[in-house]
Amino acid sequence: MPGYDGTGILGAVAYDTIAQQWRVPLALPILKLVTAIAVLALGVLFAEGDPLRPVLGGLAAAVLTGWGLRDLVTPVRLAVDATGITVPAGLLSRRHLPWPTVETIQVQRSGRAFAGPTLEIDAGDSLHLFSRLDLGTDPAEVAEALHAVRAGRHDDVG
Repeated sequence: MPGYDGTGILGAVAYDTIAQQWRVPLALPILKLVTAIAVLALGVLFAEGDPLRPVLGGLAAAVLTGWGLRDLVTPVRLAVDATGITVPAGLLSRRHLPWPTVETIQVQRSGRAFAGPTLEIDAGDSLHLFSRLDLGTDPAEVAEALHAVRAGRHDDVG
């Protein structure tokens, strides 16, 4: 590996300063696209002369298709490096949050039956929430990784 000297240093950059990213698992957008096809097919199959069912099936399929395509086009939901965190901003754009603007990074556990843990990143003027499906892994593991990268900064006061 070029630049690797066996000490955990790649060139002059320590491993913990190399950007990490978390993304939507590939199976999720594929499932959304397959479900879109199934919903459209069911709307047409069970129409029985009612034009509303295929239209509703088509609308639901369009929403699922858009959602699935977004996950295929921009699968990375969260990235971190020594300068801060990068989060989605809208459907296709990104926003970099420098470390001084990040107030808290924590995992919220809901008492609801099917709601799993959620990674919460509070940047003062914005709140960013990520589930296991957004990150492709346990939000607690991601929070630990974010805290580790942030702790590696000597000028960090938070």
